[in-house]
Amino acid sequence: MIGVETPLAILPGGTANVLAVELGVGSNMARAARKIGDLVPARIAVGSIENESEQRYFLLMAGAGLDAMIVYNIDAKLKALVGKVAYWVGGFGQFGRSLPEFNVHTNGEEVRCSFALASRVKNYGGDLWIARNASLYRNDFELVLFQGAHSLPYMKYLVGVITGRLARMDGIKILHTETVEIASSNQSGVYVQVDGEFAGRLPAKLSMVPNALTLMVPREFESKHQHG
Repeated sequence: MIGVETPLAILPGGTANVLAVELGVGSNMARAARKIGDLVPARIAVGSIENESEQRYFLLMAGAGLDAMIVYNIDAKLKALVGKVAYWVGGFGQFGRSLPEFNVHTNGEEVRCSFALASRVKNYGGDLWIARNASLYRNDFELVLFQGAHSLPYMKYLVGVITGRLARMDGIKILHTETVEIASSNQSGVYVQVDGEFAGRLPAKLSMVPNALTLMVPREFESKHQHG
């Protein structure tokens, strides 16, 4: 659908329903379906990721490091049984462990971190707000970089996300950018995820594709964008 005029409308049938939450569509599929006729078109950009194995598009976010490791190792049976809780189980399973680090290059800067999130949406996993100034109407990523070679600081980072204080914490760097290059010195590679799905290993390049997709959005979401 990239580069064509055919509109895309979303029904909340996934595990976390990140896009439906972002748009305010809600998590009830039948109710969302009844409102499709009230949606309006918005032309938006999407992300593109290139690594050694493929090039693909993504709509919401790309992550390298910790969250991609969780996605890669997720127990499919547990996910089918308990949904989003499986990701929390996977996340807490990393507690107390060392984390592989990698280098992020963007806007003339290089930052070493263990989790990089390039997001187009404010919410993460449907429950948490990490990239609070991201927007589907922008032509860039909000890039949130988490530093530290151990999982222990992530308990502090989680508190920062929940309380809205993440941006002011030591070990966190937040940027807006159109291109990101991520490289790893780890011989076994660092995992990457896009929109919650495993997407290979580093190195990878992320870039924006402007005017790429027609997304159907609620009028309230469109109005909020026009006034904000």
